[in-house]
Amino acid sequence: MMKNIFNGLFTIGACLLLASCNRGSDTEGQIKIGMTVQDLSNPTWSGYCRAIKKEAEANGAKMSYVACESNVSKQIMQIENFVSRGMDIIIVHPADPEGIESACKEAMAAGVKVISWDDDIVNANTRWLIDNRQLGYEVGKEAAAFINEKHGGTAEVAILNYPQLPVLLARGTGIREAITELAPNAKIVAETSAINPDEGITKMETIFQSNPNVKVVACIGGGGSVGANEAAKAAGKVSDDFGVFAVDATKPELSAIKNNEAVRMSVIVTGTDEDVAKAVYDMVEKLATGEEVPERIYRKLIPVTKENVDQYYSN
Repeated sequence: MMKNIFNGLFTIGACLLLASCNRGSDTEGQIKIGMTVQDLSNPTWSGYCRAIKKEAEANGAKMSYVACESNVSKQIMQIENFVSRGMDIIIVHPADPEGIESACKEAMAAGVKVISWDDDIVNANTRWLIDNRQLGYEVGKEAAAFINEKHGGTAEVAILNYPQLPVLLARGTGIREAITELAPNAKIVAETSAINPDEGITKMETIFQSNPNVKVVACIGGGGSVGANEAAKAAGKVSDDFGVFAVDATKPELSAIKNNEAVRMSVIVTGTDEDVAKAVYDMVEKLATGEEVPERIYRKLIPVTKENVDQYYSN
């Protein structure tokens, strides 16, 4: 009797062990990636996430991405969830750099590699960074050149910024510095925050009501730029001497540049979404396999205008 019970238990145990081994073999060596960003309604971030997921899956990895809607508490929960789900790599675009430090520290203590996107946080294996003041300066420089060429150095300017985030505050500062320095007779008549197309439309409609002579709009990101372009079209403002200048070079922005709408220039960082995806996955793969990755990696800035838009735009 006891022998039969023992044999039965042994058989069950062997089956469970075999099932466990079989489950493991399905994903053996597969890199698991979790990514949390601020806002997926922003076309820049939705484009990045889709491209990175596609690149990861093409290389046999598994990726999940979520948005925290710029809520740091929600982002902390997302990081903790990624850890509990056994992610090998977490990519985080911080809603609040200081606010997520502890969560990232706990993730690293659990053996998870952390990539910080845009923010030089302490608790990350590597930080993928932009010199945001310089990036803003590039936008302001292009806007100032337009002011000098089309308006003899004198024009009313609006800035769509987003000072709620330190990196975007620095970007807005760079825009303001370049315009003030390179087109000193221009007048910045409005400055307000806009991070996505809906905010860009709403804020520009308000600006046009109170400042109908605005001829130049400088934006910290593609979301505000797309909204400003739509608002300008709706208000009949699109003309040879009206220009929107921005960052991100999203597909809607590139389409607007190509079609002679209000967007005149947008700085692309690193390259296309596919270029970004390849660069990010290269970091992921190196971290996952134990290769050395620099603590800080700075990204290339490329102004996209009518002259070179075809290099980056595809239908």
